[in-house]
Amino acid sequence: MTSKNIAILGAGLLGRLLALELVKLGHCIKVFDRQEPSVKESAAYVAASMLAPLAESVATEANIVEMGYYSLNRWKKLTESLSREVFFQQEGSLLVWHQQDHSSAKHFSTQLQQIGAQLPHLPKPEYVNQTQLSALEPQLAQQFLEGIYLPEEGQLDNRELLGALLVETEHLGVAYHWNTSIDLGSFCNDAFDNVIDCRGIGSKIDYPELRGVRGEVLRVYAPEVNLRRPTRLIHPKYPIYIAPKRDHVYVIGATEIESEDDSAISVRSTLELLSAAYTVHSGFAEARIIEANAQCRPSFKNNLPKIWRSSAKVLHINGLYRHGFLIAPAIVDSVISLLTQDDPSLANQFQIPLMDMAHENIC
Repeated sequence: MTSKNIAILGAGLLGRLLALELVKLGHCIKVFDRQEPSVKESAAYVAASMLAPLAESVATEANIVEMGYYSLNRWKKLTESLSREVFFQQEGSLLVWHQQDHSSAKHFSTQLQQIGAQLPHLPKPEYVNQTQLSALEPQLAQQFLEGIYLPEEGQLDNRELLGALLVETEHLGVAYHWNTSIDLGSFCNDAFDNVIDCRGIGSKIDYPELRGVRGEVLRVYAPEVNLRRPTRLIHPKYPIYIAPKRDHVYVIGATEIESEDDSAISVRSTLELLSAAYTVHSGFAEARIIEANAQCRPSFKNNLPKIWRSSAKVLHINGLYRHGFLIAPAIVDSVISLLTQDDPSLANQFQIPLMDMAHENIC
């Protein structure tokens, strides 16, 4: 394969994964980002990075679920291949509810059954009674009488991953240009054979049909809480997820607000998230708040990702919504096949819209 000079715009999750795969194929890669290496203003930095396709299935399309299960296997291999350790866990996830919210849980269960009928090859949800729940998460059984176990689901540590990808790609020769203002048109010159735009919400200046969906997330240190796997509380008003990381750090989130306001987390959301977490485990009352973050996730009208070309040279990837970590490897593999082999078969398998010259030709 002929080595190409490729510019990647955006050093978030997609940018770093693409850089890794392309440099391993022998291409010369330069990555440009308007932030510093920590990319603290990116959606990838704030995310809980849960890998829970079945739990997400009730609120998304079947192709997102398919991409999620494909990506689970890819995440395992990818994290194992990195020279720096990354926390990766695949021990399933749990859904729990308070008894007064049994009707909401029943509705959720019905939706799971429907997606199971549509995608019969996927793992089946398992209803667990209090005894079975105790075997999975002893501390949850003190508060809940039943739950639903979702096999094979997992999570990883987003910040460990971003750091490990940076170290790995730099070692392989990827050049990063930080604090660089990105004007898409300036990259469309003879210096690069291809330009890949994966700036997320940062590309809204070029594509105003993108919208931001605000998510608010807390990180807390809770030494009295011992949960092994991601847990979701089914609640008609305050549904939350709790993702346990290393050393009693927990990520708590779930807010989804139609707003591009990226200012600090609101008092209301903070109270709602913490109150709901307390009903899951009273140990969160003595937790210490490490961070309270808000970020806007890039989304199109249908909340599904797209891949398109604005010219023969420039490829765009955007609209991953709240599913960034869930589906990123499937998106990256689809892009690699398209870019290096002109093969759209994987993207077609995942029903990712591929558009050629669908937008104004910038270059």
